[in-house]
Amino acid sequence: MNQDLKPNNLIVLSDRIAARKGEKGRKTKKIHKPDTRIISITSGKGGVGKSNIVANVGFVLSRLGKRVLILDADLGLGNLDVLLGLTPKYNLSHAVMGTRTISEITLEGPGKIMILPASSGVQEMADLTDEQKAKFLCSLDSVMDDVDVLLIDTGAGISSNVMYFNSNAREILVVVTPEPTSITDAYALMKLLSLNYSQNRFKLVVNFANSSREAEDVYQQIKLVADRFLNITIEYMGFVLVDQRVKEGVRRQKIVSEMRPEAAASRCFVSLAKALLNTPPPDLSGKHSRSYWRDLFESAP
Repeated sequence: MNQDLKPNNLIVLSDRIAARKGEKGRKTKKIHKPDTRIISITSGKGGVGKSNIVANVGFVLSRLGKRVLILDADLGLGNLDVLLGLTPKYNLSHAVMGTRTISEITLEGPGKIMILPASSGVQEMADLTDEQKAKFLCSLDSVMDDVDVLLIDTGAGISSNVMYFNSNAREILVVVTPEPTSITDAYALMKLLSLNYSQNRFKLVVNFANSSREAEDVYQQIKLVADRFLNITIEYMGFVLVDQRVKEGVRRQKIVSEMRPEAAASRCFVSLAKALLNTPPPDLSGKHSRSYWRDLFESAP
């Protein structure tokens, strides 16, 4: 392993935010709330409904009294704003380039969830340097005191951007469907994060399930192989049923949890959000942190 990537040189985004909050508290005598929950929602392949899960879970969490910020981290091909029917004037490219602040690009979405929209069709955003990404994440400090849960909607696959944002989250929720290709790719994603990025704890949700039994079978398939070949823990968070009203919402640019709260999928999103809240974040105290950019974080403004 490269000397710069040894575990004793690592620090996660949530650790840095907590430290920065502590510094602010000492200076201003203000008492800050506990650490913000930082959860990446990710998938091994596209087309698994990941962004829809992010938007609906964010909406439900907001309805449950949490202050939610969603970061669309598919930097060059963001579509969360389109999914929600929003028309941003500015996006992450403006924040990364320093022409706008995080507060200036933030949009309010349904249920008062806050959205940091990504750019779309901007190739440079898909090829950011580690330093640019690190400085951007550090700039999130300016809004974190007002956030209970940060949901990071990563891109799909195993690109460097996907790995970066997953390795900077304290909790990782992997979205998978019953399709064999999705199952294979979800396992490959967790394998890579485990072997190359020292991630060993994952949460799993099965989307587009025809039944709870089918979803449980998908989880057991992945867990069986992971238990045999990987040193990781996979926690089952639940499932979202196939529901035509989700597609109806996508066409109308409205999330089903707001449009049809009685729908089967909407009830699943409520259960998923509550499961996340009822599952405490992993206690990493005394353990090595897992992000590979400590020097960049320390030099970032």
